[in-house]
Amino acid sequence: MTDKHTGSCFCGAVEIEVSGAPEAMGYCHCGSCRSWSAGPVNAFTLWKPASVRVTKGSEFVGHFQKTETSDRQFCKQCGGHLMTDHPTLGLTDVYAATIPDLDFVPAVHVNYAETVLRMKDGLPKLRDFPAELGGSGQALPE
Repeated sequence: MTDKHTGSCFCGAVEIEVSGAPEAMGYCHCGSCRSWSAGPVNAFTLWKPASVRVTKGSEFVGHFQKTETSDRQFCKQCGGHLMTDHPTLGLTDVYAATIPDLDFVPAVHVNYAETVLRMKDGLPKLRDFPAELGGSGQALPE
């Protein structure tokens, strides 16, 4: 049996479903994620694109692509953030808050060199990304 989790935008016009297990969960501290999320840190869940599907309201999904690495998606009705496709990584970030019934278990902080909110939680703090995703893999102190 495959685990499925559902979520929606702020107004409910767009619904999404994720299936299976995420590839990773954690926190991103980069300036782009902070600006887009309007918060000091972004809680992410990364999925293979085939595990993510819009089940309702696809006509309301808007896109904003500042760079080729991130296609940010939102609801055109309420502006609620949904997910970000990362084609260069082969992963889709479905914001943790978008899928409230998923047990969010973060394992890492990425782009911690850019943080504005120090977090002492015992998780690894990476300067940028893990080496296997094209980053330095360099850990920073808490």
